[in-house]
Amino acid sequence: MSAMTSHHDEPSNSHQEPGNHPGVASQPVVRTQSDYLYRPTIHFSPPTGFMNDPNGLIFDGQTYHLYYQYDPFAPYAGQVHWGHATSTDLYSWQDQPIAIDQTAAGEAYSGCVVLDRDNVSGLFPAQKAGGPSETHAQGPVTATQAAIDALKPSLGKTSSDVPLSPENMDALGPSNSAPFGHVFDPPTTNDLPPVTPPTPTLPPMAGGLVALYTRATPQKQTQYLAWSPDGGKRFIDYEHNPVLDIGLNSFRDPKVFWHEPSGKWVMVVVKSRAHKVAFYGSIDLKHWMHLSDFGPAGLFGVDYECPNLIELPVEEEGKSTRWVLFVSVNPGAPQGGSVTQYFVGDFDGERFIPENTVIGLTDFAKDSYAMQVYENLPASEALYFAWFGNWQYCEEVPNRSWRGLMTVPRTLSLRRDDMNWLRLVQRPKGLEQLRGEPIPFKVGRIGAQSGVQVSIPTGQAIELSLTVTVDERKNPQPDGNKGRAGRFLIVFSNGQGESLSIGFDAFSAQLWLDRGDLHGFSQPFFTERFSTPLTANSRRFSMKIVLDACALEIFVNDGLSVGTALVFPSSPLDTLSLQATNAGATVENLSLYPLRKTMDRPTAM
Repeated sequence: MSAMTSHHDEPSNSHQEPGNHPGVASQPVVRTQSDYLYRPTIHFSPPTGFMNDPNGLIFDGQTYHLYYQYDPFAPYAGQVHWGHATSTDLYSWQDQPIAIDQTAAGEAYSGCVVLDRDNVSGLFPAQKAGGPSETHAQGPVTATQAAIDALKPSLGKTSSDVPLSPENMDALGPSNSAPFGHVFDPPTTNDLPPVTPPTPTLPPMAGGLVALYTRATPQKQTQYLAWSPDGGKRFIDYEHNPVLDIGLNSFRDPKVFWHEPSGKWVMVVVKSRAHKVAFYGSIDLKHWMHLSDFGPAGLFGVDYECPNLIELPVEEEGKSTRWVLFVSVNPGAPQGGSVTQYFVGDFDGERFIPENTVIGLTDFAKDSYAMQVYENLPASEALYFAWFGNWQYCEEVPNRSWRGLMTVPRTLSLRRDDMNWLRLVQRPKGLEQLRGEPIPFKVGRIGAQSGVQVSIPTGQAIELSLTVTVDERKNPQPDGNKGRAGRFLIVFSNGQGESLSIGFDAFSAQLWLDRGDLHGFSQPFFTERFSTPLTANSRRFSMKIVLDACALEIFVNDGLSVGTALVFPSSPLDTLSLQATNAGATVENLSLYPLRKTMDRPTAM
């Protein structure tokens, strides 16, 4: 990156945007084996380029939409657009055209999408005279379809249903100036499940999908409004944007939801350098009134980003709920780099009041950031994606033609822990639909200083679940590196001497994750080890592990503790071992499944 401009020429945030520097997009990036070895098979990743925060997560009644921060021209942050993919199951994703472009008004930073059913915004054209009963070639005429008909002459090719894949983008075509140069593709697999194309129009309604997002320049960050004429494939900016401008250059990432008790839309947005979360109210999505500010609170950090406010159920307490405010921080995480913190409290339609001064972190590792919760899910289910990465090293990881991935979808709730604190609970959603035939691995007892192992498939995601109780040791004295009261280890390894281990120490009731014995990537901020406390004075724990190429997700004690970590072995991990040190262990409820590939991407499989 020899032609780097100064940081003050970029929008104000705490990470630089190399993708904006002259010549970066024209530098050839040739795919290497790392692009296939580390490409996940069930986690969403972009076809090429650089992806970070999830945006605009919404379920429209038939289709899940995933929008995301995207530089389609180079594997570095910068030139930020809204990428877009759709799915009917949250795993099998179809790439769609870029939904919101970078323009002369600025980059398209993070934001949200809401369903304006009744066209309270007035952005959608009026229905034709025949009303909803009037028919169209593809069904009833809706405001969405009327808009498409009205705009077709001027839209031209942009109204096509053909995804704007890299091969269809002039800027990414195969030429000497192409950002990815001449690349090769390995044979594609033939075992991908069939995917049903999403319905191109919404059910009959007066309105449709509306986006609220940040336009970012070096001088200013303002909130923009846009509407979609085609069910979310592309958005058209409101002609009187911005709808919210308070004169700051660090004011971004609006998340909007309908607050039924107060009868208005509520926007949660950050004054990032002031470490404040601001709340605004509106009845038409165009005119916003300031309601209150929350903060400064929580971690010091540099920038507050990507806020979310959602009401969550408290498990085992009937209809009890609490409001939870999520705020991402970068940098400033206790583990280093970027992290998401949360506060538990109440929201009355104007102010968020925390229950206490305690904050929680969503993850005990360091590769889950900028989470966003889905809008419009049935039964008010709380479901989210987070960006699987950390700003300290996300532009240096070994895969080069693409960078960035999402976590698996996770549900959210609250539960009281053994100290009676309300804690966030996160569970993976929908893994059972991906399971193949179980891998035979029967384990009951593991004696002290012994272990068992099994071969695991390479190039394929796996799911491991188990419950472990470490035997009580009568003489809990220090015993070298074996632990006072015994340790239990789960180890993924290969014949080249690499290992990825997750261990439990029975004396302190703590869990650790160690990725330091993998040799595919090294960088000063790529922390090797993490730990988290579990239930105090307990020798028992349960765990679910998802391992998918470079993606490792750990859900402990039914989601009360979660670890998200990038892993880069130089060769595939092909052996799973369970080991006990100086105390035996009982293993229950063990299951081990391969997970079928869902992403149509070239991988190691």
